[in-house]
Amino acid sequence: MTETIQDTARNWLKDSSIEAVDRQEVENLLNTSNEEELTDRFYREMEFGTGGIRGIMGIGANRMNKYNIRKATYALGEVVKKSSKAPWRVSICYDSRKNSYEFSKECAQVLAAMGIEAYIYPHLNPVALLSFAVRYLKAHAGIMVTASHNPPKYNGYKVYWSDGAQVTPPHDQMIIERYNAQRGFAHIPTISFEEGQKRGLIKWISNQVEDEYFRLLQTKFINPSVCEKHGQELKLVYTPIHGAGKVPCLRALARLNISQVITVPEQIEPDGTFPTVKSPNPENPEAMKLAVDLMLKSKADVAFATDPDCDRLGVALIHNGGTHYLSGNQIGILMLNYILTNLKEQKRLPSNPYFVKTIVTTPLQDTIAAKFGVKVENTLTGFKWICRRMGEMEREHPECNFIFATEESFGYMNHNYVRDKDGICSVALMAELALWYKLKGLNLMQALDEIYETYGFSSEALLTLDYEGKSGAEKIKRIMERFRSQNHRTMCGQTISQAEDYKAQEKTDYTNGQVQRIDLPQSDVLGYAFPSGDRLYLRPSGTEPKIKFYIMVQERRGDLATKKKKAGEKIDAFLSFVKKESELA
Repeated sequence: MTETIQDTARNWLKDSSIEAVDRQEVENLLNTSNEEELTDRFYREMEFGTGGIRGIMGIGANRMNKYNIRKATYALGEVVKKSSKAPWRVSICYDSRKNSYEFSKECAQVLAAMGIEAYIYPHLNPVALLSFAVRYLKAHAGIMVTASHNPPKYNGYKVYWSDGAQVTPPHDQMIIERYNAQRGFAHIPTISFEEGQKRGLIKWISNQVEDEYFRLLQTKFINPSVCEKHGQELKLVYTPIHGAGKVPCLRALARLNISQVITVPEQIEPDGTFPTVKSPNPENPEAMKLAVDLMLKSKADVAFATDPDCDRLGVALIHNGGTHYLSGNQIGILMLNYILTNLKEQKRLPSNPYFVKTIVTTPLQDTIAAKFGVKVENTLTGFKWICRRMGEMEREHPECNFIFATEESFGYMNHNYVRDKDGICSVALMAELALWYKLKGLNLMQALDEIYETYGFSSEALLTLDYEGKSGAEKIKRIMERFRSQNHRTMCGQTISQAEDYKAQEKTDYTNGQVQRIDLPQSDVLGYAFPSGDRLYLRPSGTEPKIKFYIMVQERRGDLATKKKKAGEKIDAFLSFVKKESELA
């Protein structure tokens, strides 16, 4: 017999491991006429996706709470114990979100009860330091309690494996299976935090771990001597947007001798309510408003912002009297060109260099890399796939040397000491880059134009269409089916040279009719390439009710103003085309 929403809620009332105050909340909900709230909380179990769980905080099966945290941790602990030999060890980190520290302690208490050593930071820290701790402590797994840049009512739980990267097949599926097999919470063992410490199973991560991260990070500074001599000449505004970035990012800038750092007073301290923004996402200009206001007031050169778990970097500056917010692709272009140009000049570019990016990141980076003899490794969307490829390269091609990793959604990494996007190193790299160009008399927009003059102009646009609920999921499916079934040969007046279907894992070259296998994990993604170098990708979100269209255009003819105008016209044409096709699906 199918369990009803009311049945699911009543099961919570019967579960002895759920505290009395929480059972009372469920009972009150059952006794009221608020069917919508009851349904939203209990119509399904909190879903464990490929990276973990994320959702609105509260009591209920479909909410982020300590019971679902315990459930996820128990599933992870089972896989750790099955996959490796004792003594087992898991590193834990958390950001500034409401309940992040409490949820982290719950993780430690379940792991300790399972006989697994839990190493937890005594204070909040970014994603990069969780990944680093996993690797440094030789842990079997890691947990980061964060909902990244989601609105304040959300929290989440991201799982990392022994390499320090977000969990990927087969371990993600093993954890999901164990998570889904559980019913209720009474079977999950837990002990008090104090008891875990007494037994030596819960331990604080020492300052030595962070110190070693910063020591290694400093070895990857590109122009430390220039920064030491001229660091005080760059004026920089920084905000962590109430997140975990304050201490580590300021520490990194201090190591570069970037001394004119002005912080946004309303946002510098951790605060899980994120009172000054709707959403603490530096990808959105609104989240950087206070930083930009301060940049204007203080006549600073540039403004930086990181998100709550400090893995993304947003950048803004004033150019020709207006405020410019760099796109994720533009930041990546600047970083890659800066690294390669300087390493070559300093004769420090290693043999067999490579960098990693996602398929939806601008191909202009491929063009830049080719000039320096640097190989590009393309992956599926998401930094976990970037880091998985880094691990594969390390094992399969030890003769190759990693240079840089980037994705269009504001994630970057210029070292291989962690296995996730690193906002700390991104802040440091962007600061020295901005200083280097300032000493040449250029701001970041002028620096981009210099790159465009050399390699051709590129412009990118991201269209996100939201479709909520069951009907929305069906709509997204129809859009993907429409593009697959129509078998397009032209789009927006351009002939398609190549079509890529990552679900079928096939790439069709229309110029010669050849079909090749795509050697990447299966994913519901479609891609189209054109002789001009333009590209279009379609990808339903794996965690939200959205479908995303990534448009990337390139122009190589005419002066820069002409290239920019033509690129803008092509982007408008692509946007109109995909909107119309989506409406018809």
